[in-house]
Amino acid sequence: MRRLIVTQNATVDGAVEMLDSWFDPRDQDPELAAELRRQDETNDALLLGRQTFEDFRGYWPQQTDDTTGVADQLDRVHKYVVSTTLGDPGWMNSTVLHGDPVEEVGRLKDVPGQDIVCTGSITLAHTLITAGLVDEFRIFTFPAIQGRGRRFFPDGHAVDRLRAVDVRRFGNGVVYTAWAPTG
Repeated sequence: MRRLIVTQNATVDGAVEMLDSWFDPRDQDPELAAELRRQDETNDALLLGRQTFEDFRGYWPQQTDDTTGVADQLDRVHKYVVSTTLGDPGWMNSTVLHGDPVEEVGRLKDVPGQDIVCTGSITLAHTLITAGLVDEFRIFTFPAIQGRGRRFFPDGHAVDRLRAVDVRRFGNGVVYTAWAPTG
C-alpha cells in the first residue's frame, strides 16, 4: 500500500493559509531546496484540491528558469486533482478525481507506486486527516507569525500521540519536522 503524506508550509503559530507574504516559492534556501528534492525522490503522485491545482497550473509551467527543481518535479509526477467542477485539467500528467475524496484517495493508496503527497489544499488535507488516511505529516515552519488563517490540523481534531520521523533546521530559519501517527 502506498503512503499518503501531507506536507504544508506553516508559520510559527501554525497558519498554513498564506494571507501574508511569509512564503515565496522562488526564495529558497539551497539546503531547503535540496531537502525538497530528496523528498521528491520517494513520491510519484501529487494530490491537490482544485484551487491549489489551478494555482500551481497557473504558475509552475511558466517557470522556465526555476532553480528549485519544483517545476521539473511537477512535470514528472502524476497530478491528481480532487474536484466536482473541473473538467479537462489542462496540465500534462493530470487526472481529475470527481468522486468522494476519501474513497478516491483510498483507491489511489491501493495502486502500486511510490508515496502520494498532498500539499497546500487545506480543505482536502483536513478531509484526509479526519478520515485517518494520512501516514505522515510534514511541516515546514517558517519564522513568521501570521496571527490568523486556517491551521494544519482541522479544529477539534486530536491525536493522542505522534512519532517524530525527522527534524531539520535550515539557514533561512525554516524548521522541518515530520510526524507519523503511532496507531
